[in-house]
Amino acid sequence: MAWNISEEGKTLKVEIDGRLVAAVAPTLREDILGKLQDGMNVLFDLSGMVHIDSSGLGVLVQVLQKVKSGGGKVVLAALQPGPKIVFDITKVSRVFEIVPSVEDAKF
Repeated sequence: MAWNISEEGKTLKVEIDGRLVAAVAPTLREDILGKLQDGMNVLFDLSGMVHIDSSGLGVLVQVLQKVKSGGGKVVLAALQPGPKIVFDITKVSRVFEIVPSVEDAKF
């Protein structure tokens, strides 16, 4: 798995490619939280994510909690069909704003 984090104004854009699983989840979480400041938003570009497990979901939820407590917003963009099944089964899709593409994200 690979990821890229870039700062665009008050938004961290996190592009995830591959499988977000237990082996990489803690490192990704620390990377994101280390760059996050109060009042920032996070945009996850999931167009390249092909799989997610419970550890990966945990990272997204932890980031959501941290961002909300700091007054920001989290948007998931371009969630692919395979990972979407996991979001739907676990009902995690209810707590996130999910948009079809990065261009559809509004902050």
